[in-house]
Amino acid sequence: MKLPLTLIAVSICLASSAFASDTEQLTTLKDQTSVAVTIYNDNLALVKDQRNITLDKGFNNLAFRGVSARIRPETALLRSLNPNNQLHVLEQNFNFDLLTPQKMLEKYTGKQVHLANINPATGIETIQTATILSTHDGVTLKIDDKIVTNPPGSYIFDQVPDNLRDQPTLITQLTSSSDRQQTVELGYLASGLAWKADYVAELNSDETQLDLTGWITLTNQSGTEYKNAKLQLVAGDINQVQTELLGRSAPREAMMMKTMNDGAVAEESLFEYHLYSLNRPTDLADKQTKQVALLSANAVPVHKEFLLQGNDYYYNSSYGELGEKIKIAVFVEFNNAEKAYLGMPIPKGIVRVYKNDSNGSAQFVGEDNIDHTPKNENIRLKLGEAFDITADKKQTDFKKAKYFAPHTVAYESSYQIELKNAKAEPVTVMIREPVPGEWKISQENYPHTKMTTGTAQWQITIPAESSETLKYSVLVQY
Repeated sequence: MKLPLTLIAVSICLASSAFASDTEQLTTLKDQTSVAVTIYNDNLALVKDQRNITLDKGFNNLAFRGVSARIRPETALLRSLNPNNQLHVLEQNFNFDLLTPQKMLEKYTGKQVHLANINPATGIETIQTATILSTHDGVTLKIDDKIVTNPPGSYIFDQVPDNLRDQPTLITQLTSSSDRQQTVELGYLASGLAWKADYVAELNSDETQLDLTGWITLTNQSGTEYKNAKLQLVAGDINQVQTELLGRSAPREAMMMKTMNDGAVAEESLFEYHLYSLNRPTDLADKQTKQVALLSANAVPVHKEFLLQGNDYYYNSSYGELGEKIKIAVFVEFNNAEKAYLGMPIPKGIVRVYKNDSNGSAQFVGEDNIDHTPKNENIRLKLGEAFDITADKKQTDFKKAKYFAPHTVAYESSYQIELKNAKAEPVTVMIREPVPGEWKISQENYPHTKMTTGTAQWQITIPAESSETLKYSVLVQY
């Protein structure tokens, strides 16, 4: 339950050293000299935080402030970057119980605090001593011999408890071989950092080419900021052990590097994944979403396809009518190749497609998800279903047929598919039928292509404002 606003004004008259014990060495983001963040697809990031600090020779109790609030402490690795110095970590503790008015009240349950009130008429301040009895569903106090709930006023505390921090803090007990200033690096895995790729494609007037723009969308909900960060993104499906995560990063295997979007992002292979590096540092504020340009390609050749996809269930039984005014799916496809003005590994994301209307205004015509796409692979987008192209489909005959060993049953069935085109120009429709068992087309009025073992395909051109009918018979044996 949230506390009343009158309870939020917590007065703490303490020096900053009160946040740590006397023997604690403190390092903050002011000591930071460099930070590198590698973000993966699955809400995972590798942070490498470098700072200049001075430790005592021998034992130290180091408070590393400004780490991610969603750090995975078991992955933390602290090391010195100075070749002549050695750090030996003895113990690590992550303090995620952060300083808030509510937390202060909870930590002081059973203890005395002071409650300050100002008389609005006289302006005189009165301070009473109170004991906090409970903070459940509000605040219950004992003042003198009275029990008071949710009193007005401001609380005054003597000090901040040692186990309560104003920022996420990693407490490390370690030994140092030197008392000189040194550069240390804290590396750790954290959640709360994520990225995704988004693409915008614009079709030309005759739908034979498109312009493609890619954006990286970064989201930081990790509980800390990353100033002037060296940012890298890993695209690929990395296996993670659910109960334990290793803190080491995979070794680099720089087989290929390609610069995209005039040097904004560089790409290289990393193990079996792909690494995208921003060629300039950037700031990632906490609770911020940021977009960075990924790629840009113009006049990419594209192929548009109308597809009627069938089913296999009606080849072994009698059905009759199979559908009227069946919608025809619309796809566009292009190749991720250099000759198509692309030719780099493209991260998974959503492609949103636009086309200009007769007035030159861009109109949204559909979107689709794409998976990670290697170089020279096709990208196929389903944008929707055609308005002016429909199909009527029916089974015209079904009967048992003579089978041949090793089969034990056979059926022969006939079909009729009428394709209607209301457009003012001719269109070509692909009819794709998955046929089960061992099959053979016995009769047809358009030639088919056997795409795979279980798929027959017809390509039929329909004149403008007209129709065409496919008729075929098939023998299926099981």
